[in-house]
Amino acid sequence: MMSALVKKNRSYRRFHEEESLDYTLLEKFVDLAHLTASGANKQALRYYISSTKEYNEKIFPHLRWAGYLKEWDRPSVGERPGGYIILLQNTTNKIGSPYDVGIAAQTILLGAVEKDLGGCILANINREKIKTALQLPDDFEVLLVIALGKPKEQVVIDEITADDDIKYWRDENHIHHVPKIKLADVIIK
Repeated sequence: MMSALVKKNRSYRRFHEEESLDYTLLEKFVDLAHLTASGANKQALRYYISSTKEYNEKIFPHLRWAGYLKEWDRPSVGERPGGYIILLQNTTNKIGSPYDVGIAAQTILLGAVEKDLGGCILANINREKIKTALQLPDDFEVLLVIALGKPKEQVVIDEITADDDIKYWRDENHIHHVPKIKLADVIIK
């Protein structure tokens, strides 16, 4: 069960935009994340949920998508996410571990995949413009944005050796290929 979720959890970048996401569903993903491990149990992460077209449009322009796909800039109209979860921290209560944000983000994505949704963790973002567009309090810092929605693309894993090219790519049928190094090559003996 867990293995299937992990394999299905890819970075989806094109969505069925017409399928909106319910705020309550996104709140359930945040509930999963806030129950995960937290360095020194500081529980310093906070979350902003966007599930409306109005607020999604305020976030979208400040995101950078798929750096390896030079010919593709971002999802076009009709392929944009149905919602976002933004991971924040209060600057007066910094996270106890730099890993907290990754644990929370992965948990959100696993929750989404379990509900037949998909997402993409975005760190190449304009944090200040997002903060301004959403009128977030001055004492909050944007860490990551997770784009979520019903995937409109197929993503496959291609097994490679440690010496092969790790850059993801799309074929002529727009199938997104993600190279992953063979298990035997990632274990040090």
